[in-house]
Amino acid sequence: MSLHQTIALDAMGGDFGPPVIVPAAALALKDMGETRFLFFGDERQIKLELDRHQSLRSVSEIIHTDKKINSEDKPSAALRAGKDSSMRLAIESVKDGTADAVISAGNTGALMAMSKLVLKCLPGINRPAIASSFPTLRGQTLMLDLGANLACDEEVLTQFALLGAVYVRVVKGIANPSVGLLNVGTEDMKGHEELRAASAILSSVEFPGRYHGFIEGDDITKGTVDVVVTDGFTGNIALKTAEGVGKLTSEFLREGFKSSPLAMIGYLFAHGAMKRVKERVDPRKYNGGMFLGLNGICVKSHGGSDIEGTENAIIVAADLVRNGYNKRVAHEVEQLMSQESFFSSVVNGA
Repeated sequence: MSLHQTIALDAMGGDFGPPVIVPAAALALKDMGETRFLFFGDERQIKLELDRHQSLRSVSEIIHTDKKINSEDKPSAALRAGKDSSMRLAIESVKDGTADAVISAGNTGALMAMSKLVLKCLPGINRPAIASSFPTLRGQTLMLDLGANLACDEEVLTQFALLGAVYVRVVKGIANPSVGLLNVGTEDMKGHEELRAASAILSSVEFPGRYHGFIEGDDITKGTVDVVVTDGFTGNIALKTAEGVGKLTSEFLREGFKSSPLAMIGYLFAHGAMKRVKERVDPRKYNGGMFLGLNGICVKSHGGSDIEGTENAIIVAADLVRNGYNKRVAHEVEQLMSQESFFSSVVNGA
């Protein structure tokens, strides 16, 4: 990747702050070519890390603030008291055009609240969604919303389908991505009213993808569709359940291979295969929750992510910038809303 771009980093966000965020930027710089970095936070701590990475230091600027948003802060309190925080200043840099994207590993609720307040939504988008990729039997699947909106009507779900489809097209290079609505069954009569209404809209309009229909929970890991669309309540439960199953499976395997001398010998023979499986489902490779639908690029890194995981979040943001994601979304929203079938479906409740 070679592109003149500027990335803003909330250096004080997450569990580790500058000791992880600065080295992650140094690694990302090697892959991203011509990139500038703006580090927002405590200058002393950031400079201490930057001095260890000469190539990064030459393309970086520190914007000092001694204020930060804590993980336990409520979004409302963060909005009131966090105007000069590292998170808020980093977001502001995207709004004023100083930076092309912002990444933070800080408080998710505060980041979403601040981003919505400062950046606003793209024209035609009612609400932003948190999106992330999942490993599947077929490769990767994008899923949204993962927690930003607990309840969604049919118009918002339709917009999520568009946001996800555009991402997969422009970033993943899939020309005609398949989109499915997560439901309790695949039959047309299943699910709540808003879900059925969204299905009716997606079945009748043209959007940058192919509507597959309803899918069930096991279709997520099967990779049945390229984009899984759901409300934030359901999506967040699915995400946390998947994380829990992954940890449970890992623990069961560890206990199993330690259960007897013969099992330990079996592990030695299976070590190569187990390593490949671990690499394929490594959560660090999927770190970087995108706030799609905002009038600016904002990516949330996991608060406990290490250097490699944080590097991936930076690259996710850079990919969105490089591929002109927001411009493509704005164009597709305009095309969608101009369709008579979409307008009549929304007005008449599908």
